[in-house]
Amino acid sequence: MAIGLEHFLILSAILFSIGLYGALAKRNAVVILMSIEIMLNAVNIAMVAFWHYSAPMLMTGQIFVIFIMVVAAAEAAVGLALIIAIYRSRDTVDAEKFNLMKW
Repeated sequence: MAIGLEHFLILSAILFSIGLYGALAKRNAVVILMSIEIMLNAVNIAMVAFWHYSAPMLMTGQIFVIFIMVVAAAEAAVGLALIIAIYRSRDTVDAEKFNLMKW
């Protein structure tokens, strides 16, 4: 039995669902950031799978994956810096207690 495109897409959908659940249901800001990273990795798996099964001679899928990885690294760096700054001022990483934008 060969591994086909549908297997990679099922894996990608499962990972994206896990990440979406973590981003919507959890209250810890670090867990929310990790869930977003899982969702971005699911998109990367889908991109590479589509690239491999549609046009393996072109490098477009890999270029998109590298771009998504750069965005994910920047998001993680900025997000963790914000969480550390909020933790130092509020002594919590509970996302429901972040009310910094309220008047």
